[in-house]
Amino acid sequence: MYKLILFFCIYLSLFFYISCIPSIKEENHRNLQLPKNFNEEEVDEKTKNLAEEVWTKFFNDPHQINLIQTAMANNQELAKLEQEIQIANNEILARQGEYLPKLGLVADSGIEKVERFSTENANSPTLFTKGGVMMTWEIDIWKKLRNSTKAAYLRYLASVEGRRFVVTNLISEISNTYYEMNSLHTQMQLIDDYIKVLTRINEIVSLLQQAGRTNKLAVQRFNAEVSKNQAKKFQLQQNLSIAENRMNALLGRFPQSINYQLEDFLNLDLPEIQTSVPVKLLENRPDLRQASLELQASKLDVDVARARFYPSLSIDGNLGYEAFNSKHFDGTQVGVAYALAGGITMPLLNRRGIEASYRTANNMQIQALYNYEQTLIESFTEVSNQIIKLKNLKYIYDLKSQQVDTLKKGTETADALFRAGRTDYVDVLLTQRDFIEAQIELVEIKNEQLQSSIGLYKAIGGGWRGQN
Repeated sequence: MYKLILFFCIYLSLFFYISCIPSIKEENHRNLQLPKNFNEEEVDEKTKNLAEEVWTKFFNDPHQINLIQTAMANNQELAKLEQEIQIANNEILARQGEYLPKLGLVADSGIEKVERFSTENANSPTLFTKGGVMMTWEIDIWKKLRNSTKAAYLRYLASVEGRRFVVTNLISEISNTYYEMNSLHTQMQLIDDYIKVLTRINEIVSLLQQAGRTNKLAVQRFNAEVSKNQAKKFQLQQNLSIAENRMNALLGRFPQSINYQLEDFLNLDLPEIQTSVPVKLLENRPDLRQASLELQASKLDVDVARARFYPSLSIDGNLGYEAFNSKHFDGTQVGVAYALAGGITMPLLNRRGIEASYRTANNMQIQALYNYEQTLIESFTEVSNQIIKLKNLKYIYDLKSQQVDTLKKGTETADALFRAGRTDYVDVLLTQRDFIEAQIELVEIKNEQLQSSIGLYKAIGGGWRGQN
């Protein structure tokens, strides 16, 4: 009867204790409804397999592929992330060891003298020797330790996704810098050709001045135009040097020469990618996957923190030999000693530390939820912006190409009229100036097209597949 009453009292105390766990604010998904497609674009059948493409299939320029492979092997940021992944993996091993039984060896030997009135012959020193195995095991009845291990595993996966996100960014940045260098190099070539044309026309103007058919002002204006474009060429050279140094830094090495020049930049085909991409491709983004894994891990952290309020059950035991004199330590049954005990511990007073950890875990879970929602919205917006930009740049490039073709014919006409003496040198100068400016703008638009294509490739999560 007394045992039943004692058990009932213990049960009521435990129920009352667990019911006193503080309440926390809970946040759930607001069920964000993603649109069915981007900018009301119909999904192309070809883009459905885009999620499985690797960057080596996306790019076809051998120089560009070689630069990317060099960065994959030498980039210090990726090397640091590799260590972060190993640290996360080590955390999994540490958490796994917490919910498994711990077994160790114990050995002890010495001399002991107790007080006079304790036992018989207490005044004489006593030798003792013991040795054996010791075991301790916390029974994970509330899944506290297992949930902690799962959370560590999810964060390990999140660190892997974090590295993939950096790989995507690295490939995109290398490609953008690669196209920028080719764009600057092409602009310098155009300016060189323009200076040659100006020099040739200036020679004709000088001859006309000597013949008295024009004045000195014409020669001065052509010389000024040559000087202006020579200065612009040095500015482009400076930008090119900075881009080359940035590329070498991405490759994880000191500045050195880079093999990057394309034969015909304006006729370079855009990387094969469609603007009609399915929304499902957002699941391929490493940063979105990372945010999702972090959210799952934070939910488990709340469960772990809550389990600390519950009683913990542990089993301790040891088995070995023990004797008061080493000469009796001969392995006989008389010297065998063992112990087995179970215990329940439960925090009663001063629980503020546990409550604080519980509330902090919940706050971090809510923070992870908002981070996931923010990443999802930003991902969708990024893809939508790149699709709009690619479509508009195509129209701009076509119209600018028409302008360049028209101005090219205009320069030929102005040159012929000038040689025939039917137009002034000013018309020749202005027509040539408009022509070179339109060509440079066309090169810049081409560079924007290429970089926007890379931006869309990055936005849909490409770039990391195919890596170890």
